[in-house]
Amino acid sequence: MMYPLVRDLAAAGAPVRVPVAVACRVLKFSSQAYYKWLNDPVSQRDWDDAHLINAAVDIHRDDPESGYRFIADELAAQGFVASENRVHRLCSLQQIYSSISRRGRKSARSGPPAHDDLVQREFIAAAPNTIWLTDITEHPTGEGELYICLVKDCFAGRIVGYSIGPRMTGDLAVNALNMAVTHRDSPPGVIVHSDRGAQHRSKAFRDRLTKIGASWSMGQVRTCADNAAMESFNALLQKNVLDRRRTWATRAELRHAVISCIEGTYHRRRRQRRLGKLTPIEFETIHTAPTDPSMTVN
Repeated sequence: MMYPLVRDLAAAGAPVRVPVAVACRVLKFSSQAYYKWLNDPVSQRDWDDAHLINAAVDIHRDDPESGYRFIADELAAQGFVASENRVHRLCSLQQIYSSISRRGRKSARSGPPAHDDLVQREFIAAAPNTIWLTDITEHPTGEGELYICLVKDCFAGRIVGYSIGPRMTGDLAVNALNMAVTHRDSPPGVIVHSDRGAQHRSKAFRDRLTKIGASWSMGQVRTCADNAAMESFNALLQKNVLDRRRTWATRAELRHAVISCIEGTYHRRRRQRRLGKLTPIEFETIHTAPTDPSMTVN
């Protein structure tokens, strides 16, 4: 980084012109190294580092919890050739750290400023695809944590999208939203309401909301009541699935139990007084025109 300084000091228009040899001797590097840099100011290594940094920033923006090891794996999957130590050096240089960091480390911000709360704790919708709620919950297994992202339609309380995986990433939230969009035939104007977690503030999630024309809504920090209807389903899942066993041996075992609870029990057998003692699927079938393809019963 001292080479540009030597060039400026030796320039013809400098206030006090210093010969290259003198400047190099004072700054303690050889004039040969300076002239080598002068002939090729931006080396191929510099270009490669710049491309790696750009890719690392994009990866971290989509998943702020990722550290340099995960970023190194993602870079390799994208075709970049770089050692883990090199990725660590570049991430440290750019202050790219996991948002879940050890005490004393700098942590990256979780994302852009949050959006306004468009729901205001009114979890009742007059029609399907008006208000969707989404949240991520985690559950332990013998193989480690299992994370579940859910998307719930406030009209009948139906779970229209979900994604289950071993890591709490931005992709988990995007995949759940994609399932809801596919199931509901890309409804325009739907309000998607979540908490302010990093996964729901990721660039990939924001881009997906923009693409489908959805309105983005968020509750306040550490205020469960702002997403109470979604939290109530998480409590139901805890009671009907997780509390029935002391431990779950594998993630696959728990995944199967969660899907069976959603699709087999909650949607088709659990009657709700709010819905006139109908199940979510029965309520939607009765109150939706049969010509609407997005309401077809699976």
